[in-house]
Amino acid sequence: MSTPPPDPMRYGDYLALDTILTAQHPRSADPNELLFIIQHQTSELWMKLALHELRSAKAAIAEDDLPATFKMLARVSRIMEQLVHAWNVLGTLTPSEYSAIRPSLGTSSGFQSWQYREIEFLLGNKNAAMLRPHAGNPDLLRDLQRALAEPSIYDEAIRLLARRGFTIDAALLARDLAQTHVSDASVEAAWLTVYRDPRAHWQLYELAEELVDLEDAFRLWRFRHVSTVERIIGFKPGTGGTNGVAYLRSMLDVVLFPELWKVRTDL
Repeated sequence: MSTPPPDPMRYGDYLALDTILTAQHPRSADPNELLFIIQHQTSELWMKLALHELRSAKAAIAEDDLPATFKMLARVSRIMEQLVHAWNVLGTLTPSEYSAIRPSLGTSSGFQSWQYREIEFLLGNKNAAMLRPHAGNPDLLRDLQRALAEPSIYDEAIRLLARRGFTIDAALLARDLAQTHVSDASVEAAWLTVYRDPRAHWQLYELAEELVDLEDAFRLWRFRHVSTVERIIGFKPGTGGTNGVAYLRSMLDVVLFPELWKVRTDL
């Protein structure tokens, strides 16, 4: 008796579309709530991919596999472009329309996005206070605590500079990685040497430019977030009790890779 052929893989099965397309559960009768839900769900999917690429890029730097790193970092920059464009769609929501659905959101807030928080930790914006919104979920809190304590992608780049023979301050290499990196003269001097002779340090030069591209894209994402929130709710407090636009604006001043920006002035 012959074995029947396996069922063919179908598009919807491969993508689990039954699960994805039934994951929207508006809590109001307002038709605009579907836009709000889908925009945030798709952003979380893009963030999931960004985290996958950032973790892989960090591991590749640690293994001195820079060609693979370049591809991953470039991909994350393009992902962030998609996240910027997503705010353009949400920006079609008027203040009146948002006011109609806001009561349905309860205390939920984008401030509680653990994926966004891990992206920030991976990029080096470390702040233990940002763990508080996740205190009620022990498994999630443990994952974020680990991300806080581990080296950021820029920490790995600095370690790479040391492995490539640049003199990096020993105290910096031994610092508490749960703290945000502060601009360091030895790192600045190393990147300045790279930029003054790119051909002699081509891989490090390309890594530096990929990191600058990444931070540039991340800044645009943050700015569009601030602009969209201000357009829709003005300066009202956020649904999760945050200061809303005031807090988001303060984040625009955060510099992730300070020496790579300072070197442009020094050259």
